[in-house]
Amino acid sequence: MSQQVNRAATQSITQKIFNKETLKYVMTTHFWGPVSNFGIPLAAIYDLQKDPELISGPMTGALVLYSGVFLRYALAVTPKNYLLFGCHVVNLSAQLGQGFRYLNYNYFDSKNAATSTEEKK
Repeated sequence: MSQQVNRAATQSITQKIFNKETLKYVMTTHFWGPVSNFGIPLAAIYDLQKDPELISGPMTGALVLYSGVFLRYALAVTPKNYLLFGCHVVNLSAQLGQGFRYLNYNYFDSKNAATSTEEKK
């Protein structure tokens, strides 16, 4: 009896996931654009473990602005693109973390800030 219940539940879930609407959505840029875009926040998350000396301040700032703009865009299009919105929430969070690390390393940590200032001269 429990095998029949499990089979029925599995079949019901499968039919809900693999229906025409879902497959139609997966074949659009509303799906593949954000999926391919997830490389940026994944790289930023990975880079959170690297030496803060390697962080580019201008690039981090540009990526913060980029994600901020596209957060709004993802909800302004019709239909709303929640996958793109989620991608940019993750990216914005990771880039803000990188930005904090950059500022802390270059300006707030007195040991590193003094070294950075001397190297720039």
